[in-house]
Amino acid sequence: MAEVGRGIERLDAWRKVLGKALYAADMRLDGLLHMKVLRSDRPHARIRSIDTSRAQGIEGVVRVFTWRDIPGKNLIGIINKDQPVLAAERVRYVGEPIALVVASTEEAASEALEAIRVEYEDLPPIFSPEEAEKGEVLLHEGGNLLVERRILKGDVERGFEEADLILERVYRTTMLEHTYLEPDAGVGWVDEEGRITICASTQNPHYDLREVAAVLGLEPSRVRVIQAETGGGFGSKLDVTVQCHLALAVYHLRRPVRLVYSREEVYLATAKRHPLTMRYRSAARRDGRLLAVDVEIIGDTGAYASYGLAVATRAAVHATGPYEVPHVRVISRFYYTNNPFCGAMRGFGVPQIAFAHESQMDLLAEELGIDPLEIRRVNVLRPGSETATGQVLRSSVGIGRCLEEISPYWHSSRKKGKGLGAMWYGIGNTGVKNPSRARIAVDPDEGVILYTGAAEIGQGSDTVLTQIAADALGVKVDGIRLVRADTAWTMDAGATSASRQTYISGGAIADACGKLRRDILEEASRILERPLEELTLEEGLIKTLREGEVLLSLKEVAERASAEGRALVAEGFFDPQTTPLDPDTGQGVPYATYAFACQMAEVEV
Repeated sequence: MAEVGRGIERLDAWRKVLGKALYAADMRLDGLLHMKVLRSDRPHARIRSIDTSRAQGIEGVVRVFTWRDIPGKNLIGIINKDQPVLAAERVRYVGEPIALVVASTEEAASEALEAIRVEYEDLPPIFSPEEAEKGEVLLHEGGNLLVERRILKGDVERGFEEADLILERVYRTTMLEHTYLEPDAGVGWVDEEGRITICASTQNPHYDLREVAAVLGLEPSRVRVIQAETGGGFGSKLDVTVQCHLALAVYHLRRPVRLVYSREEVYLATAKRHPLTMRYRSAARRDGRLLAVDVEIIGDTGAYASYGLAVATRAAVHATGPYEVPHVRVISRFYYTNNPFCGAMRGFGVPQIAFAHESQMDLLAEELGIDPLEIRRVNVLRPGSETATGQVLRSSVGIGRCLEEISPYWHSSRKKGKGLGAMWYGIGNTGVKNPSRARIAVDPDEGVILYTGAAEIGQGSDTVLTQIAADALGVKVDGIRLVRADTAWTMDAGATSASRQTYISGGAIADACGKLRRDILEEASRILERPLEELTLEEGLIKTLREGEVLLSLKEVAERASAEGRALVAEGFFDPQTTPLDPDTGQGVPYATYAFACQMAEVEV
């Protein structure tokens, strides 16, 4: 029986239900020290001085760290390296970290925070992209504009000239906090091989490793990052939070250190959803057919870039919605402000832009006197359709089917309050390399071991990826032991973001399992002295392909290979086929595949 598509218990279900899952905040090590972070209470100011002398003298305080204690680089960032680990000369948002206190108790660390004196020179703050665009106050040396992205297709002016209806509207969305259940947390120590080791709530342990190594000025091999059980992330835990701060303390003190954010700190100091202003101008024929879409997107990325560039790009690419539009112009600009920095949150700008393009479709339908479902059905992408970036969709374009499935419910509810929305979403990173690697092995004693760097944050990837491995290799799910997201053992699977792990890490795992399956069957062929093409591997057993006669167990094959000095292990790789977007026109193939959906809401009073 195939494992993929079969409903099974989640692999992590029982340990979470029984309270056995080990989150970073639960970890206790001998000699554990406690860290607290001093944060800016100013949105924009120059730092004149930092006086830690009184804090250093408080009983129980082990050390206070500032930017001067950083042995490597003091700038981090997933795309743009523009965010200080600890503020040096300037703070740019309320909540920016300035100093770290490490003490024997949390109470001593909290008391020491109050004793640190920071002298500021306040600077004019900027709280909107419109202010930032004026350039009267510069937040970064390169200016206040983080990025501008363009998507240009066809002749927009011609589309508007041919239109029976032109509709213009402005849509705005607000900044949002993720509010995952588990506040950011981590523990750091020096492991048995002398590596600076961080166990933290994270969505991207291999990225964390690279940032920590750069901050400490160490080779990556001298750092280890382990993903703790993670109670939600929704994008925010893609950014470094506790990792570099813990690593700095462990580097200097060589003792275990723990840092757990309060809920207030999460609100102050972690990434938020980008607020967007979206100006839409749509051209349509009388029958509802879209002719042109002209969109301006203005985004507030906050004090630092984080994933702003990715959100600006993805929002622009998705601005037409899941509809075929011959003439498109989208200009997306994101600006720095003194608001909290914004990053990834559930869709990288697609939810914001979906609110706008679906509101626009409803208004077009109303103006033209067309059913909202019908105007969508007329315009949806189909196999062979060309997107705004010029990508021709060859297969798996499911939006039309979604609308058909929802149609009976829509038409049966005409006397009730109802709403309809459609969306599309490109899987993985936008027009850039997006690889994942995986390893799988068979050990005579431990059985099948799957090594994946894919972070499980509650979405179920541990279970899904194990199911993929089981089918691709020919074993049962309960015959696989999973080793997950530990940089000492697992290869880089990329971030748990952009709905990519099932597709991309699943592809890498399938590749590894396909190689290992072939090696196992070749080993069995040698043992049995039978042709390879007569054998198969099913449910962990070597069988004859035609009759299904059981000949060997997987354990027997592994024992024989081990005895003769051969390891049954394989590595896999997968990187979806995309192309970079043209910097001037935005044309290209940003995603190898898309997800499509249609939602209907019904309200009865």
